[in-house]
Amino acid sequence: MKLFMASLATETNSFSPIPTGWSGFKEHLHTKTASQGEAGLYAAAVTVWRRRAEALGWEVVEGLSTYAQPAGPTVRSVYETMRDDILDDLRAALPVDVVLMSMHGAMIAQGYDDCEGDMMARIREIVGPEAKIGLELDPHCHLTETMLENTTAIICYKEYPHVDVVPRAEELFTLCADAAAGKTTPVMRDYDCRMMAMYHTPFEPVRSYVDRMSAQEGREGVLSVSLVHGFPWGDNARSGTRVLVMTDGDADLAASRAEALGCELWDMRHELRTFPTMDEGLDRAVALEGAPIVLADFADNAGGGAPSDSTFVLKAALDRGLTDIAFGTFWDPVLVGMCIDAGIGAEMDVRLGGKIGPMSGDPVDLRITVRGILRDAVQHLGTAAMNMGDCVWMESDGLHVVVNTKRTQIFHPEAFENLGLDLSQMKYVVVKSSQHFYDGFAPIAAEVIHLGTPGAITPNFTIVPYTKRDRNYWPKTENPFS
Repeated sequence: MKLFMASLATETNSFSPIPTGWSGFKEHLHTKTASQGEAGLYAAAVTVWRRRAEALGWEVVEGLSTYAQPAGPTVRSVYETMRDDILDDLRAALPVDVVLMSMHGAMIAQGYDDCEGDMMARIREIVGPEAKIGLELDPHCHLTETMLENTTAIICYKEYPHVDVVPRAEELFTLCADAAAGKTTPVMRDYDCRMMAMYHTPFEPVRSYVDRMSAQEGREGVLSVSLVHGFPWGDNARSGTRVLVMTDGDADLAASRAEALGCELWDMRHELRTFPTMDEGLDRAVALEGAPIVLADFADNAGGGAPSDSTFVLKAALDRGLTDIAFGTFWDPVLVGMCIDAGIGAEMDVRLGGKIGPMSGDPVDLRITVRGILRDAVQHLGTAAMNMGDCVWMESDGLHVVVNTKRTQIFHPEAFENLGLDLSQMKYVVVKSSQHFYDGFAPIAAEVIHLGTPGAITPNFTIVPYTKRDRNYWPKTENPFS
């Protein structure tokens, strides 16, 4: 057997003012040897696939693996150049038995609303109908017909936060290897739930739903089940929640199981978590005993394409006179450079945040002391190391802020602690993240509060200004099935 594998990933916020270009991809991961020691989510899958294939004595050909922090649509020439690089390497590797791709599922480029579908169609044209094509996706994807028509197997991560990239990569390899050996005939069907929501898997009722969904796998001909959360801030005709079921040769079974699970999710839509407004959440935090109280600045999550420099929560905390409060991370390479030049202990006047656009709020002027500096900082999501660039810890009268050079969300307390900031001494910790922080912060938090903040990825799905997605979804429409 011969395997070709590669990865091309970003999550596109159609309404973000930040273009996704070469710097976005080359800043985080851009290599053809990702499976041989690179860090990050999009190196994890190809690392698994190389290990599994070589253990079976397969020949492995590795193409480009690259990832950009979510932002606006990818520049057309950038996408086409990377796509064609992967396809050229695939042609050179022919003939191949299996192609495995790690992508996001919500990548949009100028001129391409469905980059993953475009890639799958071109791969299928090259390898022909007999080769097996597997695609691993983030559940915050737009599952399209083009993806489904041109692949053998699609698997989405099951957990949010995404701590299960490796086990899903293992499953995808097994599915495609079995299909290539003639042991199975994967058939996929999906069901449109006509919903737009956030599905935080550590919390009920989603936790039990995912467990029930997973329990169907490996029984009665069901090979795999994925909940496609959808990415609400991507302007794609297929944006929204779907259930995907893969069976061994039984299309009717796949369709009926997908519909049953989709209807079950629809029935519990009013039980899904809602978020307090910023002021409501801060009121609740101030009234609580214990520390630290972890507050999620939901709408300024770089992982959803936000700038990660909004000041809405910062200004509210200053107005309330809150102290012993830590914020992270503000994306500001210029300010980081100034603080590094000044050195630890330096006192200086700075202008923080509010730089990218209206969704960032107004800048805040502070008199700060530089408390910590760390070059090439790293934090973890599960076992995946995530690069933060250079980081600085600034303090201003009991208000502590981490500023960094590589736009990223907060995943783990080490983003603060590696700078020397002791979170056990903080009353409040504000993280610019929607949910990926939870796995790392829940064990140290007295309580976690997700704030429905203003910003680039507001959790109010009724006001997303779609031009390509129709309005026939809940909660925009109370009954989109009528």
